[in-house]
Amino acid sequence: MNKIEHIGIAVKDLEVSNLLFEKLFGAPAYKSEAVESEGVLTSFFQNGPNKIELLAATNPESPIAKFLEKKGEGIHHIAFDVTDIVAEVARLKNEGFVVLNETPKKGADNKLVVFLHPKSTNGVLIELCQEIK
Repeated sequence: MNKIEHIGIAVKDLEVSNLLFEKLFGAPAYKSEAVESEGVLTSFFQNGPNKIELLAATNPESPIAKFLEKKGEGIHHIAFDVTDIVAEVARLKNEGFVVLNETPKKGADNKLVVFLHPKSTNGVLIELCQEIK
C-alpha cells in the first residue's frame, strides 16, 4: 500500500454536505460522479495532498443507505492507493483478510477498487484503489 488515497464519508444529503465541505476547505468539489453499480453519488474534495470522498445513496438498497440507517453520517471507509491491486488482493487473502470482491471493479475517480470486510480489519471498511490506465 502506497498511501491513504482518500477517506470516504457517508452523507444523507450530498448538496448540503458539498456546501459544508466547500466552506471547510475553502474550495468546491473537484469532481462529482455517480457509481451506479454501488448506488451512490460521490463528490471529491482535495485539501493539500489529502482527498475526501462524500458518498450519498441513490436507492434504499445501496450499501451507503444501509450504512446510514445503521450508523448515521460519518466515516464510511479508508482507501489506500496500491500499484498492483490483483497482487495486493492475493497478498491480503494469504494474510487472512476477508475480501468482499476479489475481482477489482470500476469505482469512482477513475479507479479499480476492491473492499476488505470490516470484520477482518478491526471494524474499518478498507478500500484498495488502483488508477485505471
